[in-house]
Order: sequence, then C-alpha cells, then structure tokens
Amino acid sequence: MTRRALWKGLLGLAGLMLYPCALPQEPLQAGSQQTSRDKAWNILRAGVHDSSFDKRANAVQSLGLTSGDSQAMQLAEEALHDKEPTVRAAAAKALGAMRSTKSIPLLQAASSDKDISVCLAVAHSLTQLKENSGYDLYYAVLTGERKGGKSLIAGQMNDLKSPERAVKFAFDQGIGFVPYAGYGMEAVRAWKKRSTTPTRAAAARELAEDPDPRTSRALAEAASDKSWIVRAAALEAIAKRGDPALLETAAQQMSDKKDIVRFSAAAAVLHLSDIVDERSQKNPGA
Repeated sequence: MTRRALWKGLLGLAGLMLYPCALPQEPLQAGSQQTSRDKAWNILRAGVHDSSFDKRANAVQSLGLTSGDSQAMQLAEEALHDKEPTVRAAAAKALGAMRSTKSIPLLQAASSDKDISVCLAVAHSLTQLKENSGYDLYYAVLTGERKGGKSLIAGQMNDLKSPERAVKFAFDQGIGFVPYAGYGMEAVRAWKKRSTTPTRAAAARELAEDPDPRTSRALAEAASDKSWIVRAAALEAIAKRGDPALLETAAQQMSDKKDIVRFSAAAAVLHLSDIVDERSQKNPGA
C-alpha cells in the first residue's frame, strides 16, 4: 500500500469517527415503528386510567408533550372531569401546552371549578392560548372579586391561605405561579401566617398583559395595598404593562417606606416616561 493510499484510508476512518451519522443507518421497519407507537399509547392510556390519582395526573400532564395529537387532546379533555383536582389541573395545563384552541370552551367552563388549583391551571392555559378570559381568575385573586362582580367562593379563599398546598401546586404544575420568590424571608413568613398576600402578589404579576382597562384600575389600587409585597408586585406589573396612564400611580409610590417598592416604582416611572417620550416624538402635535 502506498503512503498516499494509507493516508486516504486513515482520513476516511477519522471522518467516520467524527461524523458517525455517515455510517449507513438501517431504516426503522414500518412494523417496528407501529409497535413503538402502540406501546406508547398503551402506556399513556394505562396511566390516564390508573387507580392512583398521582399516576393519572402524571400521565395526563405528559400528554402536553405531544404535538397536538387529536387522541391526546381527547384524553386531556376527558381528564378535565376527573374526580381528583390534581388530575383536572394537570389536564388544563396539558391542553394549554398542546395549544389546543378548540378546547377553549371546555377550559372556560372549568374556570369555575370549586378547587382553586384547577382554576389557576385553567387561567394559565387560557392566557397561553391568547384567550383573555384567562386573566379573570388572576383579577379575582388580586381583588377578591371576579370582573362580573361575583366573589370567589369561601372554599377557594381558604385554599389561597394554605401554604403547603399552594407551594406544592406551584412546583408540581410548573406554571410560573410561584409564591413570591425573590423577596426573601418576609414573603415566606407571610405564607406561614396563612396569608393570601403572596398569592395576590403573584396574581398581580400575571395581570401585566391583560388588556382589560379594569385591570389597570385594579393594579393602581394594588400599588397602595397595605402589604408591601402586593405593592411591589403591582408596580412590576404596571411597568410591564406599559400604560402611560399609570405613570402618576408609579410616581406616588417612589416615597414608599419599603425600599423594594421604591425601587420598583422608580423603574416603572423611568419605563413609562420613556414610552411617553417615544409617543411624543412620533406624534409631536398630539
């Protein structure tokens, strides 16, 4: 073998080592692929109908990983009627993850569930699906009343005061509705006192993009709440909302006794002022 042929052979071998995809791949047999799909569905269906509600919830939530499969959507929709709230909440979350817009009417019906964890999961999924009615529950948590004037039922309010349940729900469902992380031990103490304060603060954060004008008024009121945690959260939402009409509200809170509230207010003032300036430059005669 010549030196040139030897080098050519070595380079070819190195190429195969660096790019294993260059090796010939045996195509997956159609029968094998079908067998894998059948096995996958058998696993999920068994989980969805398991006698353990934890296993049902895990299986239902996993349906959200599918890419809008019609059978998966149907299973999740059926799970919205499960006797266990954990499973119903998982079903709501899965439908949002699957971007199942056809399920919006079912999710809206589930928004009046007697269990607050289900309502919160429904609210999150509706906002994922660009359905503004999802903000109604967050509004109710912040203000104590739904936008139509109907109050949260007593059982739901009690649920909001249960730190163990609320924390478990936040992490199990993974929907971002985490009890007010980032504000240190005072927020933790509020949970231990069975206060609704951190939950109301989290609800205020979720309302940042709600286009309803009533939410602007609710956030303005929350910026003067007796709890600094709610005030700070409301100001964060006001800044993200980008509504110049709330500039004065933010400015008034720059003298708050709590530093995090002052900081949030100052940042909101800067952001909203920039928006006002940009609009003035675009419409100088306005």
